[in-house]
Amino acid sequence: MSKAMTAPKVVLTVGNSMMGDDGAGPLLAELMEANPIDGWIVINGGSAPENVSYQVRALQPQCVVIVDAADIGLKPGEIRVIDPDYIAEMFIMSTHNMPLNFLIDQLKDDIPDITFLGIQPDLVGFYYPMTEAVKNAVDEVYQGLKSWRVDYFPELEVCDEDEEEIEE
Repeated sequence: MSKAMTAPKVVLTVGNSMMGDDGAGPLLAELMEANPIDGWIVINGGSAPENVSYQVRALQPQCVVIVDAADIGLKPGEIRVIDPDYIAEMFIMSTHNMPLNFLIDQLKDDIPDITFLGIQPDLVGFYYPMTEAVKNAVDEVYQGLKSWRVDYFPELEVCDEDEEEIEE
């Protein structure tokens, strides 16, 4: 068997379950641990996912899906595939120690297929409860992983100011 046929797919969840909707990633990890999906391994990266990057690399996956709450200016609970190149440019709200684009850049050295899924939060703050919209989004991501295709979720549309200037 080739490596592509035997390598697992990994979901790396990110977030802090004590901070309301920022707990979307850890909630997905709990759901996947309680109800595993064939072919997927989940690693809960918490608020410092760079600390578990060695675990991701050790699995030698062909595909990694990173799931985190991301303030991307949408309605609470909306899910988007976010191009890692836009993460730093967009200054996506993060409660984590290191911007996710650094982690993704490191993982790209060893992993050919990395997708970042952002879930729009509503309330992020210590001891806030998670909103129903974000809980529903976590369920939607879980269901989407069962028949994973990168185009299952829409991509975040980013307006490139340079392109606008050229078109005018």
